[in-house]
Amino acid sequence: MSDFDVDLFVIGAGSAGVRASRVAAEHGARVAVAEEYRFGGTCVIRGCVPKKLMVYASGFSEMIEDAAGYGWDLGPARFDWPRFKAAKDREIARLEGIYQGVLSRAEAQVFRERATVVDPHRVRLASGREISAAHILIAVGGAPFVPDIPGAELAVTSNDMFELEALPRRAIVVGGGYVACEFAGILNGLGVEVTQLYRGERILRGFDDDVRLHVEEAMRARGIDIWTGTDLAALARPGNGAIAVTLDRGGEIETDLVLCATGRRPTTAGLGLESLGVGVSKKGHVVVDEWSQTAVPSIYAAGDVTGRAELTPIAIREGQAFAETVFGGLAVKPEHVLIPTAVFTQPEVGTVGLTEAEARARAPVEIYRATFRPMLNILAGRDERMLMKLVVGEGRKVLGCHIVGHGAGEMIQLAAVAIRMGATKEDFDRTIAVHPTAAEELVTMRTPVGAPVASPAMAPERTPAA
Repeated sequence: MSDFDVDLFVIGAGSAGVRASRVAAEHGARVAVAEEYRFGGTCVIRGCVPKKLMVYASGFSEMIEDAAGYGWDLGPARFDWPRFKAAKDREIARLEGIYQGVLSRAEAQVFRERATVVDPHRVRLASGREISAAHILIAVGGAPFVPDIPGAELAVTSNDMFELEALPRRAIVVGGGYVACEFAGILNGLGVEVTQLYRGERILRGFDDDVRLHVEEAMRARGIDIWTGTDLAALARPGNGAIAVTLDRGGEIETDLVLCATGRRPTTAGLGLESLGVGVSKKGHVVVDEWSQTAVPSIYAAGDVTGRAELTPIAIREGQAFAETVFGGLAVKPEHVLIPTAVFTQPEVGTVGLTEAEARARAPVEIYRATFRPMLNILAGRDERMLMKLVVGEGRKVLGCHIVGHGAGEMIQLAAVAIRMGATKEDFDRTIAVHPTAAEELVTMRTPVGAPVASPAMAPERTPAA
């Protein structure tokens, strides 16, 4: 390795790149990192973290409404977007500093510029400087894209949502995935009139069907106007300051902001990978094996750029596994099974394991499902219900857990531990319920969906609130 300038050159200082850099340095590697934007990647700068802060901000409108039912008289409330944005920006800057500190403590050479790959062991910086490396890690992540339609330049993406100077009065959110649904909920909670367009039949494709239906109905009840089977055809400025949106099914509506949350694409264009023999998919993802290695032995890729599971914890695991394998002498494969996921829609989703449809396609299953109005909503007079669902397969093993409601993300993290360990339905049943909580429903569901209750003794021990 001494024949090279560095042992590892990382392109991209997001979750995967920073973790790989730190761990490789801990094993004695000489590391260099190039980042053309900001340290922290999508998650920290324009993804998970600022989005969750916006979810919190928008959620206070519901808390203020519900407070009256609990005896609070708070008076009229007003949301100050510039004040929130300033606070959010300070927090993001603080977190970026932490990521920079990680690289500094790892004694990594840091280049604040774009880097491309010249050959299996050389990268070229935008300044023209070339650096040789024993290994190269591609960790450039991805970026949102806007459909190629007339007037596409009038739309914004999720990146832009964090930099708005003011909130619109009306907004159209295009897409049915978790990003689109999360931003529809955020805008709605902040008082924006929201219309969501989705070309499919139901939002949140890929999630359990009960979850999809439950969330969609709850979003509609909160005032979000969801139009399925509908997509954009064109955007235009009619001259009155608004955006005219032409729909693919005919007709036109006006709005003040159009957010396209219709997917992301890896930012691999122009990196020089294909000319070296590195496999790149039609969508632009870097093709890697189970060790995150490309067809060129010295070049690896980790994180969203591989398209395996585009989640921050997965990117961190992939970066760690790469560094442990290549520099730590340990054969570590990143696992992509039983990944717990939270979707910060309003209401929130937590899910891990198989959906009912996936499980039924493999073998017979039993379904345990409960919908109930949680205690929090009773005095508030809110009719919104929670959903708890367990998918149980052969040997009574719990194959999937799906939750919709307050705290779903927190609950699913702990449920995932049990399911990862192979818990059975009886393990859930033997667990003492924590009362009064919503989570206790996970361990008190006794009768599978569609099965008759044989006697009062066989009935659920706790009936959910009506």
